[in-house]
Amino acid sequence: MALEVGAIVEGIVTGITNFGAFVTLPDGKTGLVHISEIADAYVKDINDYVKTNEKVQVKVLSVDPSGKIGLSIKQASPTYRPRPSRSARSQASFEDKLARFLKESDERQADLRKHKDSKRGGRGSRRDF
Repeated sequence: MALEVGAIVEGIVTGITNFGAFVTLPDGKTGLVHISEIADAYVKDINDYVKTNEKVQVKVLSVDPSGKIGLSIKQASPTYRPRPSRSARSQASFEDKLARFLKESDERQADLRKHKDSKRGGRGSRRDF
């Protein structure tokens, strides 16, 4: 059976490192679940999420020509919701971005002027001629 990108298969965790977990797939090949693909939350210690010899559902993310297989546990979950990409979040029009920039710039300028005025009259400002 050839692995296809996007397929969800069951595998067994055969090794855990500080950067991910190695999972042996049904066809005998081994892939890596990077630490960022273990869970949807921040993962400090992989051992909190998976154990050696544990069966896990994984999604095949990539298979490169040299044989490396990229896997994901979090994307294999039925409750997984991908986060919007950075480019999807920044779909505001140029005019909207420019208007926001100008508003923030005006606010910063006003704040700087206010602080500049409040610093006048400090030590040494009194002139007795």
